[in-house]
Amino acid sequence: MQVLKFGGTSMGTVESIKSVLSIVKDRAEAGSVAVVVSAMKGVTDQLAETCDQMAQSSFEYNNLLQNLEERHFAIARQMLPAQAQSELITELKIILNELEDVLQGVSLVHEISPKTRDFVMGFGERLSAKILTYLVKSEGIEAGYTDARSIIVTDSRFGNASVDEMVTYDKIRSYFKERSSTRVFIVTGFIAATANKMPTTLGRGGSDYTASLIGAAVKTDLIEIWTDVNGLMTADPRKVKRAFPIDEISYEEAMELSHFGAKVIYPPTLIPALKARIPIVIKNTFDPSKPGTCIRKEITPNNNLIKGLSSIDNITMLTIKGSGMIGVSGIAARIFNSLADANVNIIMITQASSEHTISIGVLPFQAKTARETIKREFEKELLGSEIDHVEVEADLSVIAVVGDNMKNIPGIAGRVFRALGRNGINIRAIAQGSSERNISFVVSNKDERKAINTLHDAFFLAGVKTVNLYVAGVGLIGGTLLEMLNEQLEAFYTEYNIDFSLRAVANSRQMLIRENGIALNNWKKHLDEEGEPTDLMNFTRQIRKHNLPNSIFVDCTASDEVSEIYPELLSSSISVVTPNKKANSVDYSYYKKLQTLADRHNVAFKYETNAGAGLPIISTINELVSTGDHIEKIEGVLSGTLSYIFNSFTGEKRFSDIVREAREKGYTEPDPRQDLNGQDVARKLLILAREAGVELEPDDIEVQNLVPESARNGNDIEQFFEELSGYDDQFKQMGLNAKKEGKKLCYIARYENGKGVVKMEKISRDHPFYGLDGSDNVIALYTRYYKESPMVIKGPGAGANVTSGGIVADILRVVSTKAASNAG
Repeated sequence: MQVLKFGGTSMGTVESIKSVLSIVKDRAEAGSVAVVVSAMKGVTDQLAETCDQMAQSSFEYNNLLQNLEERHFAIARQMLPAQAQSELITELKIILNELEDVLQGVSLVHEISPKTRDFVMGFGERLSAKILTYLVKSEGIEAGYTDARSIIVTDSRFGNASVDEMVTYDKIRSYFKERSSTRVFIVTGFIAATANKMPTTLGRGGSDYTASLIGAAVKTDLIEIWTDVNGLMTADPRKVKRAFPIDEISYEEAMELSHFGAKVIYPPTLIPALKARIPIVIKNTFDPSKPGTCIRKEITPNNNLIKGLSSIDNITMLTIKGSGMIGVSGIAARIFNSLADANVNIIMITQASSEHTISIGVLPFQAKTARETIKREFEKELLGSEIDHVEVEADLSVIAVVGDNMKNIPGIAGRVFRALGRNGINIRAIAQGSSERNISFVVSNKDERKAINTLHDAFFLAGVKTVNLYVAGVGLIGGTLLEMLNEQLEAFYTEYNIDFSLRAVANSRQMLIRENGIALNNWKKHLDEEGEPTDLMNFTRQIRKHNLPNSIFVDCTASDEVSEIYPELLSSSISVVTPNKKANSVDYSYYKKLQTLADRHNVAFKYETNAGAGLPIISTINELVSTGDHIEKIEGVLSGTLSYIFNSFTGEKRFSDIVREAREKGYTEPDPRQDLNGQDVARKLLILAREAGVELEPDDIEVQNLVPESARNGNDIEQFFEELSGYDDQFKQMGLNAKKEGKKLCYIARYENGKGVVKMEKISRDHPFYGLDGSDNVIALYTRYYKESPMVIKGPGAGANVTSGGIVADILRVVSTKAASNAG
């Protein structure tokens, strides 16, 4: 006999039931079939809610009855011919009248016993099984309705009854043997009965258990569980979008995953199948061609380090601790025995090796009972202060990393916790069984999704890392950056195993935040049409709320306000990449604070483009310092604008005309005074000196302002140029004087002997900067090892493309650092 089970989603609509019929017809051609069905999707929840509300107050149950009648009658009317419709509707009406009688009785006394509740909870399966029986018959197949209460015998623990397997197996075998002419048996899942014929239920998900019991009794070759996914997944696809089906898995691995929340299969289901060594296959009703997942005793060896991730997303942890527990035998036994007597289910246990602390995880609705039970059990020890008070911590999740291969490969636990640590996920408790098949740990509810995605990327995606980007400032630099990422998106994925996902964009007017991502090839349209007014506090709050692994905030603004949110982001384990110099060029204590926060929270703070656009200046200084070199002098032309102006100032054109030309070419800020005043160069020099290990403050740098004093005020740019032209002769004379000496003018930033200076100088032909051309930047580093001949770095120091390229390089440094750490 073949054994199939169809869940509530499979029985939920006309279309899904048509798929069920097609599968059943196909199986019936090969032989007899037992088809176990759940209630239609949502029906069991409706019945449970009705029971709860009727037990507490007067509740109108007629709406429930009307809804059940409409849903089930609609299926009959749409799928059956007229005569069969009438017969089925009559039988459904009898069942619904029986339910109405029970509910009417409950409404009179405002009380519902566990026994009555079990009776009510089973009506959904009875209705759906009756419908499917008629539908199979309408296809010309000999089919019979089987009420599982007549073949599955349990104890009287209503709500989660235990099965008497020996008696049940005898009843199942006898039942099918007596009806050998029936081709298809439609069996009610979930429900059973005591030896005295009192209705019971097998617990939520018990329809799987029903199928497994029947399969074990008749010694079938395979038990098929049909659901709405393509098998048991590597993780919950609602939490991990990249989760994929597992081809095959051992009974033990499946039991570990199902215990910790993998809801595709019900834990007790596996026990009868395991004992009888019968494989279970989980398949998709809506995509039957997919192979699904096979659960069996022996599986094909593979190189996967782990098999799957599972979680329970709401638990409460109770911690019992005290010096009176150390070395005292029987403490753990007393805890577990007392909780067992109170019917409290313990999800997870962990104990410190010092025996000073024991922590247990329970479901929230049992937390109060568990706490009071432990307090009663240890009343004497609590009064004598041998045990401290029982601590209760709510809003937690337990995550399990499961796989048979874990016991054979060292370092798995280290890799798990390293990956979590790099993403700022704090672990509250850890447990690992002696089988080494499962590592379980407790995290805050808010970190559950982040933790599972982090581990899924680390273990299942062959090194593919999803990088979540939040970009502030989408003007010239930010826009070019997003365009660059979009153009290289496929290359990043195929060549570097990086999957970039844009989660938010913002400019000074609008912002758009989407947890599901924003298309990189159409972000501007989405921002214009769907954006809301920019609110930096809300923007930051939403980033933190997303709480996604490998999150990077990219600041492409020049805003002081935006730079002020860096501490909050870094403290939330979000890396920061920025060309914005403001944060690193204020007081030294703030600069160090950002470095410390990044280190403390295992994230990156990258700002290579603070000086020299895409030139590797800051990274080179970092490498020199980290290898023991000492930087004694920094000298550079650090402004592409001023480099262009002085390289073009040969005496043939007026100084003011060259500045105007630079502005027209986009080399300067809209107001050229922001370049000519030297403050931007000073900030860059300050940052470079700090990277070299110098505690330098902004006031420690002397700056020559090239803007004539009379032209420094006012908002009119044309007026500024008029004022500047009055000094053309003065600038011309300075240029001629330099030329007479065989030199040229150059605006140089220099740090040496604890002092910084930014000013215009005359340099000779043997100076490293003399041959500078166009808008290039150049820097010379004089160090302990590069004393006579400095290390010189030269190239374009401005422009959207080179700056955006530098930002991408910083993003890749962040990703590679995390990847190396996660790989362990």
